[in-house]
Amino acid sequence: MRTAGPQRPDLARELLARAAEAATRRAQRARNQLDAVQLGQGRHSDHANTNVLRRILAEHDWPGHRLVGPAAARAAWSIALHSDDAPDFQRAATTLLERAVRTGDALVQHWAHLHDRALVNSGRVQMYGTQFLLRADGVVLCPVRAPQLLDERRASVGLPPIAVALEAVRRRYAPDHRAEDALAVALREVA
Repeated sequence: MRTAGPQRPDLARELLARAAEAATRRAQRARNQLDAVQLGQGRHSDHANTNVLRRILAEHDWPGHRLVGPAAARAAWSIALHSDDAPDFQRAATTLLERAVRTGDALVQHWAHLHDRALVNSGRVQMYGTQFLLRADGVVLCPVRAPQLLDERRASVGLPPIAVALEAVRRRYAPDHRAEDALAVALREVA
């Protein structure tokens, strides 16, 4: 049996290219490998990526598996996740992604991550424990609602226990990992 390809391979290519470039830049930024000019270029690129995804959402709703394929749907999620300078857009993207999840066109784990990110960016506590802060003294989990129920909520959306996720994030940002390792992890689904 042959599965049909995405309905819009052109959008898929654009999303994949933009997300891959952004992931490389984020890995370099996490390793302090960017100068001030490169940091500014990165912010400009994130802003441009947000605008491209905003246009796609306006024209097509959430770019899910049927429209762009699973890899490009993940790329769209990554772009929305890192649209921190556009919190209203991020919240709207969360709503559209949730609808796509309900129709089986997107992953619930992606929604949980984006939902948490939008909550944290609006100064609220997260639900699923997907958002961390990278500090000089290590990785810290952002505040979480009802921490005693966190692993239960994580399991309800197919996420591993918080201890496993925290260890994966700590390994990702360990000083002995190379930027290429962080890029590989960033492109996979973790936490």
